[in-house]
Amino acid sequence: MYAVDVNERARDLTGRNAERAGLRNVHVAAPEQIPRDVEFDAIYSNPPIRVGKQALHLLLTEWLARLARSGVCYLVIGKHLGADSIARWLAAQGFEVARRSSRQSYRILEVRPDTEDR
Repeated sequence: MYAVDVNERARDLTGRNAERAGLRNVHVAAPEQIPRDVEFDAIYSNPPIRVGKQALHLLLTEWLARLARSGVCYLVIGKHLGADSIARWLAAQGFEVARRSSRQSYRILEVRPDTEDR
């Protein structure tokens, strides 16, 4: 299992928490440290919406392409930060997108590869 973050402090805290919990299968890494041939069965993310639309689209395209054929991604996105427009954009890119939950000001989107195209 990989725990990926661009923030060094977040990686350090994650590594210490995993160690404290006795989780020996958690590999904490920066995005560029993940081997390109690794596919993921599941991705859980609160994506960095404020990086801008172009950077966000690039990030989502890159990581969602690494989902296994039967993989799933859960995205936590603020309603006021464009959760619905991101869902529409992902669907237009060929992903299956479903809103799994909506509470307070957040939505949880379930994203799956379009298995017809993969």
